[in-house]
Amino acid sequence: MMETALWQLWWVWAAAALGLGIAEVLVPGFIFLGFACGAALVALVVLLPVELGLTALIALFAILSLAAWVGLRRAFRNPDDQTRVIDEDINK
Repeated sequence: MMETALWQLWWVWAAAALGLGIAEVLVPGFIFLGFACGAALVALVVLLPVELGLTALIALFAILSLAAWVGLRRAFRNPDDQTRVIDEDINK
């Protein structure tokens, strides 16, 4: 029987995605959801018959997580997100 490395099992990445999704619910902020989407997408990639090493999987996880985070930020941003600029000193 051939042993498979732990990072090459799809359910490990799926469990990581689930754990990061739970962390998103418990911790205030909007950062873990991108990582959870990245881990879920890597789980789908690991299901493919392509053999990838640890370095390639971590790089893929980082790229997919960043893309998911940017996409989620654009999809769920506040439509009237205006920054207030103050030009004068209020202490005069």
